[in-house]
Amino acid sequence: MGSTRPAIRDTAQRTGTERRTAVVAALMLAMALAALDSTIVSTAVPQIVGDLGGFSVFSWLFSGYLLAVTVTLPVYGKLSDTFGRKPVLIAGAALFLLGSLLCAVAWNMGALIAFRIVQGLGGGALQGTVQTLAADLYPLQERPKIQAKLSTVWAVSAVAGPGLGGVLAAYADWRWIFLINLPIGAVALWLIARHLHEPERETKGTRARVDWAGALAVFACGGALLTAVVQGGVAWPWLSGPSIALFGTGLALAAVVVFVERRAADPIIPGWVWRRRTIAAVNLALGALGLLMVAPAVFLPTYAQSVLGLAPVAAGFVLSVWTLSWPVSAAFSQHVYRRIGFRNTAMLGIGSASLILLAFPFLPYPGAAWQPTLLMLLLGAALGLFQLPLIVGVQSTVGWSERGTATASVLFCRQTGQTVGAALFGAVANGVLAARLGGAGDLESVTRALDSGGMAPEATRRAIADAVHAVYLGASCAAALAFLVLLLLAPGRFPVLEEALKEDLKEGLKEEEALKEDGR
Repeated sequence: MGSTRPAIRDTAQRTGTERRTAVVAALMLAMALAALDSTIVSTAVPQIVGDLGGFSVFSWLFSGYLLAVTVTLPVYGKLSDTFGRKPVLIAGAALFLLGSLLCAVAWNMGALIAFRIVQGLGGGALQGTVQTLAADLYPLQERPKIQAKLSTVWAVSAVAGPGLGGVLAAYADWRWIFLINLPIGAVALWLIARHLHEPERETKGTRARVDWAGALAVFACGGALLTAVVQGGVAWPWLSGPSIALFGTGLALAAVVVFVERRAADPIIPGWVWRRRTIAAVNLALGALGLLMVAPAVFLPTYAQSVLGLAPVAAGFVLSVWTLSWPVSAAFSQHVYRRIGFRNTAMLGIGSASLILLAFPFLPYPGAAWQPTLLMLLLGAALGLFQLPLIVGVQSTVGWSERGTATASVLFCRQTGQTVGAALFGAVANGVLAARLGGAGDLESVTRALDSGGMAPEATRRAIADAVHAVYLGASCAAALAFLVLLLLAPGRFPVLEEALKEDLKEGLKEEEALKEDGR
């Protein structure tokens, strides 16, 4: 009898490890769905527009999806804390796949945009819940491993997505860009349903209540404000009627959110998210990260093609190298923050990023391709040191019942930063171009030069170089702002909890007891 107990324990450990491996595979597939969807559509836009029309509104294929993901993140975070990660992830993945199927059968651009928003409503659950489950599955000392794997998924998707989208659009049909999600998502759903077993949570005898009024108010407020930011200066002037109306509506709805959430028994956005120094500082710092990421992601490919004269594939490589160094640096960061702490490691990373971004405007004109490539490689390494310690640090300061909300809040701030950054730096670039080319009307010459695919005229090349330099200077300021936020607001040592490790042990004991029952 004594010899059977170690055997049962070993079997339970193997079963638990196999289940966790299967769940991690499912999380990586789910993350791949969300990550690919951000890049795979971009190269198929000409085919989509040629088939469905609607060139004047095609940008909403991206904006609509981004808005839906961003505004639903805090809602899904709270729901996962209330009902568990598994039902939220399954519901979100199912909604994402439904949106993908609908996109594949869209009959015009309006329908495709609407179905992309449906995709985004599911994508918010994928992004937030996957990151939360990664912290649930691993104790503090092992979390960098799973986070590095998820970062690698993003990196591979960023590199492979545009190429895969182009191949499908050229040799099959653009609708396969959405249909390819279905088998990947089906495997992820099967693995989650079969292998993800969350431990029973103790309840206080009362039925969980969801703050649906708060969720609706947050969704409406975020939608109005982000739409105003995304479309301002693009679809209409900043001081036009639509812009003023959207900003006014958004501010009014923000007051409604505050009123509703203060009265709610269990609010969607609880006040402790901003009252706790650690989470508030990380939220602001990752908002600055989203802001600065726009500079290379949006403007570097244009710089590489129009100023350096590179082909689109080569220009894409100049950008993609930061996705190679980012996950490597993120995996290495655990060795740094175990010695100097989460905050100091993040400050080291973002301080380095600020200097690297500041170096970009000092590159020689026109310069060689290896120069911005090297800067992007270094920037990815710096941001890997910055982002991962902050996410792991925040997740380690809260218990299971708050982890979904805390994770969603930092992801929401990063997404919001990207949205604001796209509008802000777009305005900066347009302003510099207009000043260098003698007026806003001459911006059409930039569009024609970029559309022609050849080398832009000398005056246009210099104007684009100056515009991108100004954007990188702004991104450097955003990085410096994140450094100051961490220095002045974040505690020197994050208040880490050990609850995750205890829950892992508890889950292992339950597995062992279940195997004992089977043995009898």
